Amino acid sequence: MRKFVTPLLVALVAVAPGAAFAAGTAAAPAAKPAVTAPMDQSTSGTVKAFDLKAHTLTLADGKIYQLPTTFKDPGLKAGEKVTVHWKMNGTAYDATSVIIG
Repeated sequence: MRKFVTPLLVALVAVAPGAAFAAGTAAAPAAKPAVTAPMDQSTSGTVKAFDLKAHTLTLADGKIYQLPTTFKDPGLKAGEKVTVHWKMNGTAYDATSVIIG
């Protein structure tokens, strides 16, 4: 019996640190994508300022949304009610679409 127990214990001691390392590295990538995945959000408000040259739209709440360079002016002006669909890009709010009304 002793011939089987000693080699088994030696094998477990040799394999255990590698198994613990593999289990720790396998769990880390699964959690990371959920945190970094950008999500579309939307907000409604009143236009405070619109600058087509700087590609920015400021709402009455003070948030500034960065518009895409291909954005075409649909006739936005201060005081108009809009819905902005946006994604977070670092600390900037990147607008994906602006709907008047």
